[in-house]
Amino acid sequence: MKLYVLNGPNLNLLGLREPTLYGKESYEDLLTLLEKTAKELGVELVVRQSNHEGDLVDWIAEAYFQNADGIVINPGAYSHTSIALYDAILSVGIPTAEVHLTNPDEREDFRKIDYVGKVAKYRICGKGQQGYAEAIKLLVKDHENKD
Repeated sequence: MKLYVLNGPNLNLLGLREPTLYGKESYEDLLTLLEKTAKELGVELVVRQSNHEGDLVDWIAEAYFQNADGIVINPGAYSHTSIALYDAILSVGIPTAEVHLTNPDEREDFRKIDYVGKVAKYRICGKGQQGYAEAIKLLVKDHENKD
């Protein structure tokens, strides 16, 4: 099983960016968690991060052409603004889990709009980096039940 894990803007700044909201764990800590989770579940991960919306759109298409079985995406602020990400996820039809370290529904009003969440099969919010492990496990379970 192959999953793409796509991280949007400012996630490379984890540990530095507003640690009271996003925690003190770094992006490298997240990569370690992803590697550990993938090894435990026997899953291949393709992990990418970009601060540019177009890169994320390109990688969603790449996931399709590389026969990925699922996508875990933390689009960051693009959740609230990107119809392009909405269209890309809808277009490829790959089961997608959206992850947010915090719970956008409990934050500023503008964060309550979530275009990606409208097309993601799962939405995991407010569980910090552990939300990624949960998302991977949900997509693996789906894949196993599909066979």
